[in-house]
Amino acid sequence: MKIAISAAEVSGDLIGSKLVSALQAQDNNIQIQGLVGDKMLEAGCTQLWDQKRVNVMGFSEVLKKLPALLRLRSTIIRYFSTNKPDVFIGVDSPDFNFVIEKKLKQRGVKTLHFISPSVWAWRQSRIKKIKKSTDLVLCLFPFEVDFYQQHNQRAVFVGHPLAETLQPRINYQSSKNILLMPGSRESEITKLLPEMLTAAALMTEQDPELKFHLALANDELLAWVTPLAKTANVRISTSDAHQRAVQSDLVLVASGTAALELALLGVPMVVVYKLSAFSYFIASRLVKIKHISLPNIIANKNLVPELIQDDANGENIAKHALEILNSDTTILTQAFKNIHQQLNLNASEESARIIREFVNE
Repeated sequence: MKIAISAAEVSGDLIGSKLVSALQAQDNNIQIQGLVGDKMLEAGCTQLWDQKRVNVMGFSEVLKKLPALLRLRSTIIRYFSTNKPDVFIGVDSPDFNFVIEKKLKQRGVKTLHFISPSVWAWRQSRIKKIKKSTDLVLCLFPFEVDFYQQHNQRAVFVGHPLAETLQPRINYQSSKNILLMPGSRESEITKLLPEMLTAAALMTEQDPELKFHLALANDELLAWVTPLAKTANVRISTSDAHQRAVQSDLVLVASGTAALELALLGVPMVVVYKLSAFSYFIASRLVKIKHISLPNIIANKNLVPELIQDDANGENIAKHALEILNSDTTILTQAFKNIHQQLNLNASEESARIIREFVNE
């Protein structure tokens, strides 16, 4: 079996490497080649093109490298049009991969997209492009399949890889630790951290025994963050959010994948989200869902507080945080366990099995 694959981002390289390992464990005669990163290369892929040529961030950098990115995409399309694989797999990166998938599908190659874009949440018109591009979408969340079925697009729920690596904590005892996770992007941290620190000060007035810790994804903004945290008597660390979270009574967290990670770990949270006024104006007209945090979206109800824009202020964050700290979280913890159970399907192995069945149809 010959598989062509394209993973244009670092996150795609990580999840793609697990898929590659699972495919080869199920069939050691599988040949996998394409646009891959270091982890997929280590897992056994043949690297025809290095992911580093594609993995750029920020509008200006993308614009600068756009001609090279377009040439590379055309090269990939030509190569696999001539050297046809049994299936082409686009790993995430929909803007890059769907064009490849569409061209190859038109030329008789089976196409599959691994990790659905958030088309169910915003820019739902993209479903037209998806239907023209891919034969099968592998989804990380069950509600994604419901959306695709409504639009007659073939899709399968395979579970979420994070549920394989993150386990709910057991027999947790209160530590009075509160963790701040203001996101990984500069725009998130600069908007959310001051409000979180205000909340920390207000919460300390109510309970002086509370201890606050700030977990940063990296040290890029450490120089800016340190004086603020020191003034608020908040300790700082980097790249250890999971370890800190399981030792905390509560986490104040920026909306995103981190909220799902906390739910999988079984940790109560207050989710906060802020955009610039213009960005929020645009987003509020494009987003088609009633919840913004993944725990609430998956459960289809308000499991955790979601504080958006003006509501994401220090006083409001403190109010909701204290309500959680002073309440029985048994029902919430069980709801988190249900989410973990729902998503823990051994995603990589299940995806590999479905891909092999799809090729042999």
